[in-house]
Amino acid sequence: MTKFDKGIGRRSVLKGMAATAGLSTLGMPSIVRAQSAGTVVMGTWGGDYARLLNKNIEQPFLIDKGWDVIQDQAGDPERRAKMMAERRLPTGTTDVQGLNGPNMYQVYELGLTQPIQYDKIPNAKNMLPSMKYEYGVGHIYSAMVPVYNPDVIPEAEAPTSYKDVFDPKWGDKLGIIDIQYQYTIVAAALAAGAGVTGFKEGEELLMKVREAGCRIYPTNEAFAQGLKAGEIGVGIMWKARVVQWQNAGIPVKAAWPSEGAISYVSGFVVPKNAPHPEGAWAYINAMLEPAAQENFAIDMGYNPTVTNANVAPDLNERIGFKPEEVEKLNNMDYGAILEHDVELKTWWDREFKA
Repeated sequence: MTKFDKGIGRRSVLKGMAATAGLSTLGMPSIVRAQSAGTVVMGTWGGDYARLLNKNIEQPFLIDKGWDVIQDQAGDPERRAKMMAERRLPTGTTDVQGLNGPNMYQVYELGLTQPIQYDKIPNAKNMLPSMKYEYGVGHIYSAMVPVYNPDVIPEAEAPTSYKDVFDPKWGDKLGIIDIQYQYTIVAAALAAGAGVTGFKEGEELLMKVREAGCRIYPTNEAFAQGLKAGEIGVGIMWKARVVQWQNAGIPVKAAWPSEGAISYVSGFVVPKNAPHPEGAWAYINAMLEPAAQENFAIDMGYNPTVTNANVAPDLNERIGFKPEEVEKLNNMDYGAILEHDVELKTWWDREFKA
């Protein structure tokens, strides 16, 4: 694997994915701004992720050192559309964008973002090689696994594969997440035995569970509430999220899928027309600080992308992966996703959700 591999290696991934929120710091116009280290505008999802960016990265490693940090919060489709609309402008409105793996790849292939300048990111020397891409920098990673509520699904019937999850027998006890359409179609394709690019086979299987009455939730959080309330008993989700939900008292367990889990990477990209490119490199460097990575593991259950982060053994047991699980990891084909994304989303919205 090359240093700037555009794909994510099967074994190396686990060895080693709107409105401006406002300034995170507001100082006196003359004195504080004169001392400012610079400005950085971060495009991100809202909710817990935005809050934890501020808590674990922005406040300790940027704001406290004089940087003015602005969060531009929106869903990633809206932020990618905004980047596309701004592509011909000499200066855009964001310096860094947080996206999942397929979408980091997509915006780079569309010519919206620039190659990562790792020589401007000192902490990059500690990164897992598999998390250093030409098109983006990996922030956190996990994998998509079957999940179930043991109060709803008896342990004897607990899913041990994607095929078990996408079984029409569950009826309305199966929950599916709208914003996870890409990963859900790929997981269904694996369940159908068609591989990560077997989109048609995945769609056919999903139509069967839809006809059987599966529930569709708009967000990960809504899905979690459905589990908690016992409306649903089974579905798929990132292993990291399962840890978060368990910490919040939601009755949920995870299993490793026999087909091999789908990897998940979330990271940062830099638009070609970033208004404050030096702020972008400073932000990414702060993201790679060991303490920032350690705290994301604690707060969100995702694995660090640097080798010098210290994750407690008991936490690593909950969020990490066994060697045999790493061996069976399935990686999204980013090129195929990019090529077929419009038709996949059209099918999802007009047929599956209809």
